[in-house]
Amino acid sequence: MDIKFEGGINIAVKIPKGKYEATVGFYRDILKLDVEERPITNPTVSKTHRVSFGNNVMWLDCVDNYTHSETWLELNVENVPAATEYLKSHGISTCDELEELPDNMHWITDPAGSVYIVKNRE
Repeated sequence: MDIKFEGGINIAVKIPKGKYEATVGFYRDILKLDVEERPITNPTVSKTHRVSFGNNVMWLDCVDNYTHSETWLELNVENVPAATEYLKSHGISTCDELEELPDNMHWITDPAGSVYIVKNRE
C-alpha cells in the first residue's frame, strides 16, 4: 500500500482544569497571541480556546480528568480506511476511546504515547 501521511495545521494541547486559566493567560497575555474562546460540546473537553500559532492552529482544551498536559497532533491522508489498515499491518491500532470524534477519523498513538488524529486531507 502506498499511503502518504502529511502533518495537519491543528495542534491540541490537553490541559488539566487547575492549570487551564493560567495557560490561556500565558498565550494571550504574555505571548500576545490571538486567543479566542470557542463553544464546544464534548464529553471530555469542558472549554476550548483557539490560538493562532503561526501557520498552525493550536487548541487549548480544558480536560477535567487529566493530571498533566498532553499535545495531540494531526495527520492527513487521502483515504482513512486504507491508512488505518496500513497502520494496523505495522502494529499501530486505533484508540478511538480517547475522545469522541466523527466516524471517518481515528486516534492513534506513536510508540512514545503521542496522540494523532488521522483524518482525510481537506
